[in-house]
Amino acid sequence: MRRLKENVLKALILLSAIFTISVLVVIVGFIIIKGISGINFKYLTSDYSAGEGGGILSMIITTLYTVFLSILVATPVGVLAAIYLQEYAKKGKFVNSVRFATESLAGIPSIVYGLFGGIFFVITLKMGYSILAGSLTVSIIILPLIIRTTEESLKTVPIGYREASLAMGATKFQTICKVIIPSAAPGILSGIILSIGRIVGESAAILLTAGTVAKMPTGIFDSARTLTVQSYLLAKETGNIQAAASVGVVLIVIVLCLNALAKFIVKKFSKEIY
Repeated sequence: MRRLKENVLKALILLSAIFTISVLVVIVGFIIIKGISGINFKYLTSDYSAGEGGGILSMIITTLYTVFLSILVATPVGVLAAIYLQEYAKKGKFVNSVRFATESLAGIPSIVYGLFGGIFFVITLKMGYSILAGSLTVSIIILPLIIRTTEESLKTVPIGYREASLAMGATKFQTICKVIIPSAAPGILSGIILSIGRIVGESAAILLTAGTVAKMPTGIFDSARTLTVQSYLLAKETGNIQAAASVGVVLIVIVLCLNALAKFIVKKFSKEIY
């Protein structure tokens, strides 16, 4: 009977894994099949011109601006906050309140963040519709994700590592920088990778803060259109699913490339520390 239960459980786990992979393959495959025919060199390297079949170079640049600015702002804040909560703060009402607030922020719809960003960054701080306003808004969206994943990664570092480092005469700060963070780096990287996917896939918050101007940005204070917003507008306003799918293919490639770059940087960083 025990053997039968074990085999049934293994079969369910296997079926769940196969189902998950199948869903991913179907989604990605559909987008690629539908949109690959619309991608060529001119499409990737020319600027957009409505009604003339222009390219998406300006959207690619805007998307990369948004990703790097959001990660640049959210990663240090999120990682340092997680280190404080896990390594320095005394367990009690304050820590529990911060964690509850973090979990609550993670569940707020992105349109609410977009409204906040539109009111605070665009109007109150007078940034106007700009890449900077959009990036700051998105950095708030991904902050809970980075904090939670970093905290969980820090928890996986064995207590013996901390004790051994302190016993050798290292300070707590040195222990965190030289032992704990490098050991937790793979988990922190996972949070950053998930955050990149969230940034690239964001549309509502960007729409309300960065605007929809379809031209090459000259700086982070310009209003511009990301790839996700472009795909949304193509599907909504023109009903051109094939053109929207072509943008989706480019998005998939960008996410894969950024994830590979993030893994390479963290791996090299970890080797240098050790």
